Amino acid sequence: MSGLTHFDKQGQAHMVDVAAKAATHRVAVARGRIEMLAATFAIIRDGNVKKGDVLGIARIAGIQAAKKTSDLIPLCHPLALTRVALDFELEEAQGAGPAAVVCTATVETVGPTGVEMEALTAVNVALLTVYDMCKAVDRGMTITEVRLLEKHGGKSGSYVAP
Repeated sequence: MSGLTHFDKQGQAHMVDVAAKAATHRVAVARGRIEMLAATFAIIRDGNVKKGDVLGIARIAGIQAAKKTSDLIPLCHPLALTRVALDFELEEAQGAGPAAVVCTATVETVGPTGVEMEALTAVNVALLTVYDMCKAVDRGMTITEVRLLEKHGGKSGSYVAP
């Protein structure tokens, strides 16, 4: 199975051997959004959610998720992360478009493998936390556009999404 590093020559799944890879500074940035009703957005913006500070709790959940990625994704290596940062942007509804919370996660390590999965996991769990905390008022929220924006470090070099 050429090109897919998580399969051996017999097509069996395996964890990639990174023992011979140099430890380098690795960075990955991922982003996603959760779209919601304007009323739900206002509750988050104004801090009126009975369960607490939605974005503060989502930030902690995303950080925790990045640290636990190898427990969730079977072939990911456990990594010693040196930085996990989550930022949130509030996007008011524009015309017929929905309101949204946008989450960006930046994850860093010094090691033999990248942190793309950790950044993507952080974004997904942070947005799921927003959903969980607000579902009582808006079960129609939609998580969209989760993707890797950039990654740097390692043998394959940099990637920046178009």
